[in-house]
Amino acid sequence: MINLLSTGNTMLNQFIAELRDSEIQKDRLRFRFNLERIGAIFAYEIGKTLEYEQKEVVTPLGIALAPVLTTYPVLATILRAGLPFHQGMLSVFDKSDNSFISAYRKHHKDGSFSINIEYASVTDTQDKVVILSDTMLASGQSMVLAYKELLTHGKPRHTHLAAVVASAEGADTLKKHFSMEDTTLWLGVVDDEMTAQSYIVPGLGDAGDLAFGNKS
Repeated sequence: MINLLSTGNTMLNQFIAELRDSEIQKDRLRFRFNLERIGAIFAYEIGKTLEYEQKEVVTPLGIALAPVLTTYPVLATILRAGLPFHQGMLSVFDKSDNSFISAYRKHHKDGSFSINIEYASVTDTQDKVVILSDTMLASGQSMVLAYKELLTHGKPRHTHLAAVVASAEGADTLKKHFSMEDTTLWLGVVDDEMTAQSYIVPGLGDAGDLAFGNKS
């Protein structure tokens, strides 16, 4: 199942527009905060698909019945660009276990590049609901490799893949590599073009650099 969250009138579009704006991007704090707000929106939408149970809540005046999460999902993200987006989800799923995977591009002399996993800190994912997020979904290879890293710690019962800005090619890559029976894809917006270096057009630039500063 694929969910495009920018469809219709939603404040998500306001926040994504600010992420794309080259003038607003000069304010790193605002860039990170917009990603956090978007993460909270994604968590709210994904939360509608999770399992709930009735709980008695004692108020000063009586007892109220309220549906609460049966179990919290595992939140996983790809470093470093995914951190603010992840933090927004964590503000909603505040009791979740967390996993972090570092993926980077290794450039080759012929101009091509490969995606390498450098570091992973992963919690148990066996039979869990997992949300694997990254701010940008370009070629889709980072998401595929990150998921394979999660599998070394157990097979999730269901995986939600989330990205703020995706390329059409990246979305197609995920559809080819994941079973849609136990995977749901959540995207903010989808752009049709990518450069030869796999940068999304119009995209928003390098999300990691905009959030945390240029790499040396």
